[in-house]
Amino acid sequence: MSHFIKFGIKQTLPLWRCTSNSGKNTFVQNVCKYSSATNVPHNDLNLTDWETLSKKKKISKAMKAYLERAKEHDEFMKKQEFEYSIGKRHVANMMGEDPETFTQKDVDRAIEYLFPSGIYDPAARPLMKPPQEIFPARKAAEFDEAGRPHHFLFYTGKPNFFKLLHDAAENIKQLQNFEDKVIRKKATPDPNASLDIGNSVWFTKDHLEQVLVEQITDLEYDNFKLVMERLISLPYSYRCQDFINKYRKQLAAQRFALEIPKPGYDSDGRAFVTTYECLRKKARGDVTIRSPGTGKITINGSDITYFEDVQCREQVIFPLIFTGMQDRVDVECNIEGGGPSGQSGAIRWGIAWGLRSFVDKTMLEAMQVAGLLTRDHRRRERKKPGQPGARKKPTWKKR
Repeated sequence: MSHFIKFGIKQTLPLWRCTSNSGKNTFVQNVCKYSSATNVPHNDLNLTDWETLSKKKKISKAMKAYLERAKEHDEFMKKQEFEYSIGKRHVANMMGEDPETFTQKDVDRAIEYLFPSGIYDPAARPLMKPPQEIFPARKAAEFDEAGRPHHFLFYTGKPNFFKLLHDAAENIKQLQNFEDKVIRKKATPDPNASLDIGNSVWFTKDHLEQVLVEQITDLEYDNFKLVMERLISLPYSYRCQDFINKYRKQLAAQRFALEIPKPGYDSDGRAFVTTYECLRKKARGDVTIRSPGTGKITINGSDITYFEDVQCREQVIFPLIFTGMQDRVDVECNIEGGGPSGQSGAIRWGIAWGLRSFVDKTMLEAMQVAGLLTRDHRRRERKKPGQPGARKKPTWKKR
């Protein structure tokens, strides 16, 4: 037998609620009718009892912990983004530019301008980047509300890394099956189809960790390279080129192709290129390369014997030997300041920078990999007050 309980809404219209299941629909209809007739908002209705009767899906403890961590991370990122926007506005005002159109490139240029105290290496300058570039990405939820993991390799601890190895193994198996089919059909492989990875390298361990959003050990990284090298060693690896290129980084040498100056021509009809601001430590100079030549090297009006040390001479002629241009060009150098090591380093960089106009793209990439096109920004570290040298400190004695 049903039990009825009387209650009122704003003491205007009496409503009767049935506590049995058979009276639910009647009660809801009455509530809607009276509330619409008297303009009573639904929020004023006391439906707490019905909410307790409804069955809600429980959230697991793991999901609750993840939601709490995600909320904290979002609040932290919002705070960092706010501070970054304020700092960018201050820098824009210091540079006298519009903060609304002030880009990240302008921020880097402003920092380089505002901190000219001998800090030539960009890695040594203060850093002002968006929070998304500084703080690592956060992994999405790996399980549903009931606590069941989405990924089938979740319990390995590193699902993304082992999924990568799994995909590589599947590709190896597919290529081997394809090769068996070609052999059975006695077909001839396409001679024009090949895998082109000459201008790229595998991701470094740090870069791979950023892509996977997981921390891996050195042994696991070696296993990754071992599996991928086995994949590219197969005859038909070009069929998986898209998968392979996902984990290879293009070399940055190609960017110099747009910056290579065109050589000029002197009165004798020889091509020449002059590189100014050849810097190393306190040495400053310029280097002119003329082609064709006989391999003559002139340094401040003298020959290679300008440097008494054999190591300094090797530094000067190394770019010429590396590119095979030691007997095909003439080099004229004017150098001042610094010592033999700094001067030879400045000349070496000037020769390598000028040889870009006389070598092909393949050699240009090889020079970039060898580090010939990278300027050495290192400086002597200053002595610190209170200690004998830059790093040396007084001997510590316990007694």
